[in-house]
Amino acid sequence: MVKIASSGGVSIYCPRDGRFSFFNSPYPAHRTYTAIDIYLNEDFGSIAPSPVSGEVKLIRRVACPEKKSFKSTNYDYVILMQSLENPKLWVKILHLEPLINVGDAVKVGDNLGALLRSGFFDYWTDPHMHVEIREPSDPIRARGGLRLKRNFTFNGGNIGAVEEMRGVIVGLKPEYALMALDGDLMYGVPVEVCGEIGLIDGGIPHYGFFGVHIENEEKVSRGSSVKLCGREIGVVEHIHSGACVARCLNKSFEAKGVSVKLSFYLYLSRPLVKIIPNGSHRPRLEMLEEVSIAISS
Repeated sequence: MVKIASSGGVSIYCPRDGRFSFFNSPYPAHRTYTAIDIYLNEDFGSIAPSPVSGEVKLIRRVACPEKKSFKSTNYDYVILMQSLENPKLWVKILHLEPLINVGDAVKVGDNLGALLRSGFFDYWTDPHMHVEIREPSDPIRARGGLRLKRNFTFNGGNIGAVEEMRGVIVGLKPEYALMALDGDLMYGVPVEVCGEIGLIDGGIPHYGFFGVHIENEEKVSRGSSVKLCGREIGVVEHIHSGACVARCLNKSFEAKGVSVKLSFYLYLSRPLVKIIPNGSHRPRLEMLEEVSIAISS
């Protein structure tokens, strides 16, 4: 397990072979840098390790929509733990069927629960845990989490901009394809903002916004353009410590002439790009096929 984020002295961890995202979600906490999703390299129903150390204070089963387009649960769970690092703060975790009970002490890496395919998900959403750091007086509602801090550096000064979205298909599922971009990339896909290189984190254009992780946020200003492959894809609206949030511009993305959506995450290794069909039409992709993503207005 690797420490990836923190707030108020509470650390959040991710399995080394997993990935994570602060902004790739339509829900409010992901617009405000107050939540992180930790994706595991496992199937739904597999057991997830705890991303934090804490004492279980509350487990609540909650209702959620049951999707008609794919099989999902019509319930989810909220797990609340008092941090063992800072007992003044609690941790909120979603999307697991718990294997623990109220009163249990849990350490990072301990079995926490089974990964749910929740009705809060989209059809392309992979198994993951949603994690927030909360004040114990306000632990459950959708807003109100503490601002997070990313706890790894990627040395953006040594990363070059991506000139073309070209790569090889390395994964195929009914819901999406995975592409490894050409080039020696690590941690995420580079974009340019105010002459600085950052890593994009989000779903475009479908969520309407995305994040960019940067190491010199003082050089970024509101209204700045975010460019991917030299094309403007967003405008910075909010600036945080180590990241900014941009509004998507009206751009479209195509694979083999077919409209697609793209998802970007942060990895502890080489990043992949998720290519999602846009509606019923889908590009005919094959394993190990070389593919380019076109960006247009």
